[in-house]
This record gives sequence, C-alpha cells and structure tokens, in this order.
Amino acid sequence: MRIGSGEFRGRKLHAPKGSETRPTGARLKKSLFDVLAPELGDARVLDLYAGAGALGLEALSRGSARAVFVERARKAADSILRNISELGLEERAELVTTDVRLALTSLEGRGESFDLVFADPPYATDQLDRSLSSLGASRLVVDEGLVVVEHHHKRELRASYGELEQLRVLKSGESCFTLYRRVC
Repeated sequence: MRIGSGEFRGRKLHAPKGSETRPTGARLKKSLFDVLAPELGDARVLDLYAGAGALGLEALSRGSARAVFVERARKAADSILRNISELGLEERAELVTTDVRLALTSLEGRGESFDLVFADPPYATDQLDRSLSSLGASRLVVDEGLVVVEHHHKRELRASYGELEQLRVLKSGESCFTLYRRVC
C-alpha cells in the first residue's frame, strides 16, 4: 500500500498483518481522489475506522491541513502512529484510539468540525448506517462538507441521512465509495 500522489507520492505505508483491516483498492482510491482533488486544499479531515490511515494520509499528502484518525484496533492504531511518524506529520495528524461512536461524541464536544470525513467500517456490521446517521445529525461536518463511505457494492444506502445528501457513487470490483454532501 502506497500514497498515490502529492507530497508523499510513492511512500510505502505500514499496515497491520492479518484480516482485521481491509485495504482500499488502488484503482478505486485513485478514482476517489481524482474526484476529491478540488476539496482537499487546506481541508480538515476525519478518517473513521481508519485502518492503516491510508485515506487520511493520502489527503494530507495532497494538501489537506489536518487529519484526525479514529481507530480502535491496537495493531492498526500502531500502524497509523508509525506512518504519521515516518512521514513527519505529527503536527498535522492526531490519532484517537476508541470506538467511533465515542469519538464522534468527544470530537463534537471539543467543538471540532471537518470539511471531509472518510468512513470505512467493517462490511459485515450495521456501523455504517449508525455512523452516517450520527454525522448527519451533528455539526461535525461543515456546511457543504463531504462524507465519503466505503462499502460493499451490494449494500444499499439511503439517499440522505439527516443533513447529508447522496452526491455520487464510485464502484470498482466488490467495493464502492458513496459520497454525501452536507446541505442546510
């Protein structure tokens, strides 16, 4: 797994061994970041269910100002910390090691807000709908901000979750990204 473009293009990322995390396919990730390019400059990014942190780190490489990574699994969190350190991103990156639901509550309580949110929960759970509902009801996503969720291509998502409205879907193989924009 490597960073595809930007300041850290070609840099290899560390990922935990085993099946606990699922890396995003390179082709799908490239398609996503081609679409997101205009949104990345100076963006504040939240990477939920971050795994090795590949999506948030790619955003930082492409000009985003700051990223908060939320990952509960210890091995994955260790990989994120190692990647942040090796890329020299300690000043622009923060790792939160807790459950996503608790992290969202904590971040909102701190008054945080984000221009771009990634969510890539395990496919075989209902965490995606819960996370989207929480994000759509909170002020964590700025007006006109984007939420990008990765999920199995057969998984049907609603057209809206609170103030999040579906914008488009990108598919590749068995995975796809669904993009939502916060509308007011």
